[in-house]
Amino acid sequence: MANVFYAPGAERAQLVQALFDRIASRYDLINDLQSFGLHRYWKNCLIKLGSPKLGEKVFDVCCGTGDLSFRFTSSGAKVVGLDFSEQMLQIATGRKTKLQNLQLKVHRPQSQVGASSIGAAPLKGNLDFVRGDALRAPFPDESFEVVSIGYGLRNLADWQTGLEEMCRVTKPGGRVLVLDFGKPDNAILRWVYFSYLRLFVPWLGRIFCGDASAYGYILESLLHYPAQRGVAQQMRQIGLANVRIINFLGGVMSINYGERTLANR
Repeated sequence: MANVFYAPGAERAQLVQALFDRIASRYDLINDLQSFGLHRYWKNCLIKLGSPKLGEKVFDVCCGTGDLSFRFTSSGAKVVGLDFSEQMLQIATGRKTKLQNLQLKVHRPQSQVGASSIGAAPLKGNLDFVRGDALRAPFPDESFEVVSIGYGLRNLADWQTGLEEMCRVTKPGGRVLVLDFGKPDNAILRWVYFSYLRLFVPWLGRIFCGDASAYGYILESLLHYPAQRGVAQQMRQIGLANVRIINFLGGVMSINYGERTLANR
């Protein structure tokens, strides 16, 4: 299936959408397995960098099953999660309903309600999920204080347009964050890492999804993606300020951070 997801334009978008619909039910499980649970720490680091405040608006692009969206609500922010996969959004909405039902059991302390059983922080702010296209976000300019994307930018048919769209809906002074697989500068580490993605991760996909190609796609997409350095360069080109790269495990995983200024208007 080499390069099958890199068909031009809309055709690629349809293939990627079908892929994520197919793996939605096992997506969270395999994330835990392939990252040894570290994705939770990386996501919490992104939340801390975004530092949403009570009442601020957060846009979680390519939200998937809602992991980042739920975490953002812990500050009391008003969160919108967007994804093009109907199956992913069904799981996210189900998690939200389950958490809300658990929180209605006011006769039990929140610490015993069991929010951790669905991998989400208690809901303290508003949370809505919307199906849509990250390349054409259905929101006006300058709508959100924080705009994030976790493991989604490299999946877009045009990642540069996706980043520009994220900037468009960010308010001046707002934060733009990208969490994704990176490319380590160290050649030996990169070889070990790519070998892991090529051999071990598809094996997990075969065992738990019955489809090795579903997770072999991670390496395929990463090979076509400029990773943290390319994203940082693009952030500067579109005028974001205070651009930073936060690397984990030597660059195996990374967060790109930038701030919108008045000059971006």
